[in-house]
Amino acid sequence: MTSILNGIGFPKPTLIAVNGVELEVFEAGRHNAGKPIVLCHGWPEHAFSWRYQIPVLVEAGYHVIIPNQRGYGNSSCPTEVAAFDIEYLTGDLIALLDHYGYKDATFMGHDWGAMVVWWLSVLHPSRVNGIIALAVPYQIRGEKPWIEFMEEYFGGDYYFVHFNRQPGVADTILDKNVSRFLRNMFRKNVPQKAPEPGMVMINIAQEAEPLGEPVMSDNELAVFISAFESTGFTGSINWYRNLDRNWHLLADANPILQQPALMVYGDQDLIPKFEGLSEYVPNVEVVNLPCGHWIQQELPEETNQAILQWLKQQVS
Repeated sequence: MTSILNGIGFPKPTLIAVNGVELEVFEAGRHNAGKPIVLCHGWPEHAFSWRYQIPVLVEAGYHVIIPNQRGYGNSSCPTEVAAFDIEYLTGDLIALLDHYGYKDATFMGHDWGAMVVWWLSVLHPSRVNGIIALAVPYQIRGEKPWIEFMEEYFGGDYYFVHFNRQPGVADTILDKNVSRFLRNMFRKNVPQKAPEPGMVMINIAQEAEPLGEPVMSDNELAVFISAFESTGFTGSINWYRNLDRNWHLLADANPILQQPALMVYGDQDLIPKFEGLSEYVPNVEVVNLPCGHWIQQELPEETNQAILQWLKQQVS
């Protein structure tokens, strides 16, 4: 996979020891330029998801730090499920800041990466000077643990619930169908339709004829396929298996985020918007783009424009 990345011109990785694990980190731009920004990928993704954002952020003067988070790529993949809870995931990012000698940074996340960035801002507010979230809005801590709530509301076949209640089942099927699953998953302009019964991720892994159009070229998709053929999916799915644990870990945290934030939604994304976002993130700006879930890969130029415009406002 390294040869694929080098052929595409992606930064070369470094393995950095932080928080009891090693993270595979890609970086670009000048260290200690005073403008660090950390890009956090989602599921089932890779640091390569940010390939379109790196050059424009470097040109804007940022030191761009892009880790493959624990369980992904060549980063460590602990065997214990609890090693993927929010304290460990955010602890990795704080330790990465310490490694580079930064007091704080702007953090940008997509999908699960956005969830980690939101909760990083809750648990370590002094280390986050700005938040950029793509696709997934801030998840408030309700009265019931998240998986328990989802099971009551969506049923046992909902993939968040299925991952937790039937450990190993989805992992095995996805591991056996890596190429098909990822090829079917990374689609855009997908016709909107009612969700089918059953475990949706297993369905996607077994679909012969995917809907919509591919998000990326075969060479680009090969980066993701190679990574998950090497690691399997269990480490990344273990992030989902800590949602109720995270609910308990966040119990005493202040849920109101004061940092300036940019929330970028894809209007065709099935993930719902959070209409009450500004109540919990009072300094948020919301941007809607005409795309699906893979925002920064579907509409890279429009995404970059929104990001750069917002970043410019923060320093003006």
